[in-house]
Amino acid sequence: MGELKTLLEIIQDVSAGKYSNDIMSLTGPDTSEPVRMIAEAMGLMMVKVEAREYHLEMLISELKLLNEKICSNTISTVSTMANVLAARDPYTKGHTERVANLAEQIAMEMGLKDSDIEYVRIGGLLHDIGKIGFPDHLFQPHEAKNPPEMVNRIIKHPTVGAEILQELDFLGPALEYVRSHHERPDGKGYPSRLKDTNIPLGAKIIAVADSFDAMTTERPYQKAMTPNVALEILQRHAGTKWDAECVRAFGRYLTNVRE
Repeated sequence: MGELKTLLEIIQDVSAGKYSNDIMSLTGPDTSEPVRMIAEAMGLMMVKVEAREYHLEMLISELKLLNEKICSNTISTVSTMANVLAARDPYTKGHTERVANLAEQIAMEMGLKDSDIEYVRIGGLLHDIGKIGFPDHLFQPHEAKNPPEMVNRIIKHPTVGAEILQELDFLGPALEYVRSHHERPDGKGYPSRLKDTNIPLGAKIIAVADSFDAMTTERPYQKAMTPNVALEILQRHAGTKWDAECVRAFGRYLTNVRE
């Protein structure tokens, strides 16, 4: 009853134009599923309303520069939701931030310009946002072989994520990084089975960071690997599962960190 009362109060504030991240308090694992799903939907609605307000403001004032405050607030809201999603599974808590940081370091190692590095970082933060609305049991521990229902939902999350973010065009190429971070150079990835040069570089970078973090984190289906073992796996499959140039850059980064 307390959760519902809080939700109704927040909805009333939103309807009055008072946006805040208070809605995020109801998207955690301790909130009952019906209330949490409504809260997640409200959070997405706030993001879309802010995006429309951004466009309206730009048209009225005929400004051509991004409104940094609105962009920052919107990215912050979506990033908070992504972090809450990861926190629903104790094995993936902190995953999105670690992936974003690793992806940023790889992009820097590859000599990308600052604006491109920032898009890669944002793509890393948001890469799993398509898991919004996943029911609780999909986040619960399972055996090494994923249940078919989980597989079907998981392979759709890059596309769902890109659709959620599609109106936020100031995210630029980060939208495609979200959509394509599970594509593979050999064309055996998902959702579109893109090959090598058809995969955006930022998505390739995020794929390496995402996989490395998954391999070096304790999961229900595997023990955490050492960084050396995880890097060896990345190198062994460079050019097929992961982009070879990105893997080499990541290897250089790890070497520099240890020195």
